[in-house]
Amino acid sequence: MRTFDRLESEVRGYIRSFPTIFAKAQNATLTDENGQQYIDFLAGAGSLNYGHNNPLLKKALMDYLDTDGMVHGLDMATSAKKQFLNTFEARILKPRKMQYKTQFTGPTGTNAVEAAIKLARKVTGRQSIIAFTNGFHGVTLGALALTGNRKYRDAAGVPLANVYHAPYSGYFGADIDTLAMLDKMIVDPSSGVDLPAAIIVECVQGEGGLNVASFGWLKKLEQLCRRNDILLIVDDIQAGCGRTGTFFSFEPAGIKPDMVTLSKSLSGYGLPLAVLLIKPEYDVWEPGQHNGTFRGNNLAFVTATAALDHYWSDEKFQASIDKKGKVITAYLDKLVKNYPAANMTRRGRGMMQGLAFLDPVLADRITSLAFQNGLVIETSGGNDEVIKLLTPLTIESETLLAGLDILEQAMSDTLSDIRLETDANVAITDSEVTA
Repeated sequence: MRTFDRLESEVRGYIRSFPTIFAKAQNATLTDENGQQYIDFLAGAGSLNYGHNNPLLKKALMDYLDTDGMVHGLDMATSAKKQFLNTFEARILKPRKMQYKTQFTGPTGTNAVEAAIKLARKVTGRQSIIAFTNGFHGVTLGALALTGNRKYRDAAGVPLANVYHAPYSGYFGADIDTLAMLDKMIVDPSSGVDLPAAIIVECVQGEGGLNVASFGWLKKLEQLCRRNDILLIVDDIQAGCGRTGTFFSFEPAGIKPDMVTLSKSLSGYGLPLAVLLIKPEYDVWEPGQHNGTFRGNNLAFVTATAALDHYWSDEKFQASIDKKGKVITAYLDKLVKNYPAANMTRRGRGMMQGLAFLDPVLADRITSLAFQNGLVIETSGGNDEVIKLLTPLTIESETLLAGLDILEQAMSDTLSDIRLETDANVAITDSEVTA
C-alpha cells in the first residue's frame, strides 16, 4: 500500500477501510493481488447492482468496441444514445405510464442534482430549495448545500446558502408529523422560510443511515408540493435501478415526481452515467445552457441498454430482488433478536437494508473484523452508526448467506471481545481497591 500512501491524496476514503489491493472481480466476489477472496456487500456504493463484470453486459460492451462504435461524442446524436433512449422508454417509462424528457447531465450523480436544482430555479424564478435532515445529494457546492452531514459540509469553505433543511420522515419519532410542521413553515409568512423552487427527497436515505420514508409520508409530501406550486425532485441515485425492489424507489408510494435524478447503477457496469428525468412541461432549458464535456458516455449507453433489455423486460428480476430482500430482512431480524447486547435495529427496504447501532464504535469494530474475515461492507449515517448492506442484486443465494454468516460471526466475536475487555477492566479496578 506504500504507493498509495506516497502518491495519492489524503482525501482517499474506502481504501482506509479495506486496506488491500483488489485485482479482479466477478459478480459479488472480489480477489486481491494475493489471491484472497472477499464477498462484496458494497457493490461500488450501489453502482454495481448487476455485479462486477457481468458477462452479458461485458459482451455487449466488447462487441460495440469491436465495431469502432462512438466512445465520446459530447451531446451529439449517436447510435448508442438512440438505442438507450428508446430502450429506457420501452422498458421503464411506458410500462409505468411515465412521461419524462431525459437530460444527460455529466458523469456523476452530483451533476444530475446540480442540474435539477438549477432547472427548478429557472422554472419557478425562486431561489431556495428544501432538503431534509440526513439527506445526501453530492459534494459539489449546490448539491453540498442540500446535504445534511456536517463532515461533508465542513469541507465547503464557503457559506452554503438558499437551502432549508426540514425534518425527514420519523426524524422526531413516529408520533411527530414532520410534514405538518413543514407545511406550517411554508404557508406562514412569518416563519422565515421562503417559498422554495423545489423540495428534494430520497425515499430511502443511503448515506444518511438507511432511513425510510413511509409511503403515506411521501404522498403527503407530493400533496404539499402541489398545493404550494413547488416542484418535487426525487433523488434516486442510490435507491433507484431496482435497489429497493422496484426500478424507482418511489413507485410503491404512487407519487409522480416532477424530476428524478438517476446515476450509480444506471449504466449497469460501473461506467459513469447520470441523467435528470424531467416532466416535459418543465424542460425549459435553452440549447447549451447547462453543458459539459462528458454528458454522453456511449460505452455506458451500451451496457445500460443491455441491462434494461435483459433484467427489466419482465417481472422475473424484480421478483428475485423481492425474494433476496426477504432473506436479508429475516436474517437481520434474527441478529437483532439474538444479540440484544448490541442495541441495534434493522433499517431499510428491499436490498438496501442494514443495522443501526446505538454505539457507532460497535458498528466500526464489526465491519473491520468482517473485512478481516472476507466481507467488504461499509457503514453510513451521521455518526457511521449503521452497517449498510449493498450487495449486487444478482448475488448468488449461497454467497448472500455466506456473507451474512461472516457478518454474524464478526458481531459475535466483537461482543465477546467487549465482554472480555469489560471483565478485565473490572478485575483491574478490583485489584486497585484491594491494594
